[in-house]
Amino acid sequence: MDEKPPRYWETWDNDDGSHTVHWGVLGQTGETKTVKSSLLTKATDKIQSEIDDLVSQGYRPIDLDDHSVLLIEYAVDSFGDSDDLDKRHKLESKMNETLGWTGLGHCDGGSVGSDTMEACCFVVDFSIAKAVIEADLTGSEFENYTRIYNERAE
Repeated sequence: MDEKPPRYWETWDNDDGSHTVHWGVLGQTGETKTVKSSLLTKATDKIQSEIDDLVSQGYRPIDLDDHSVLLIEYAVDSFGDSDDLDKRHKLESKMNETLGWTGLGHCDGGSVGSDTMEACCFVVDFSIAKAVIEADLTGSEFENYTRIYNERAE
């Protein structure tokens, strides 16, 4: 029996009365649509109807406590310098884009000290997220990481 790949579905308010809906196979960019209010139905009612349907199909929110803590580690001298901090901030932004648009999670900041610098990401599937991140960082200014690891598994 073939197992279906894990899927995601999310929505957010665009602050203009419309909502963006984003869905797909976990680890892939997926699809988006914009939901707007009409004369007869509010956008929030349309979204809630979709949520109710997906819940009936088995979709469930994943509690943050059930996410893996994925760290992308870099070697730095001592506590690093301003260039290292700038690099980490750029990496955090890149990971928010990469993880967000593939349904995998988000970056929650980072740390530096003791000759390492890390970006901290909360992800719903460590192995898929690691593969997506490795591919995304290859050939970029961020490809010189020393390791990508699951903090909760260590």
